[in-house]
Amino acid sequence: MERIMTARKIARILVGAVLVLLGALWVLQGADLVRIKPVLCVADCQPLVGGSPVWLAVGVVAFLAGLAVLTVRRQGGRGRAGQLQE
Repeated sequence: MERIMTARKIARILVGAVLVLLGALWVLQGADLVRIKPVLCVADCQPLVGGSPVWLAVGVVAFLAGLAVLTVRRQGGRGRAGQLQE
């Protein structure tokens, strides 16, 4: 059971870190502070010229969600099977 809790904790940290990093990147791109050429294109891909309020907002939401995943802890108590939770 301890391995499962450790695996969940590691997964939560990884998901939170990825969300924080992607959110930060999207905020910087949306604010037009970072410009990156398109990586995977299906059609005629053009880099964004100027900032994008949509990506700025998406980045803020992703960043805050990542912080929430990293900082919010599950409350201790009994699980469904009567076992202690993390």
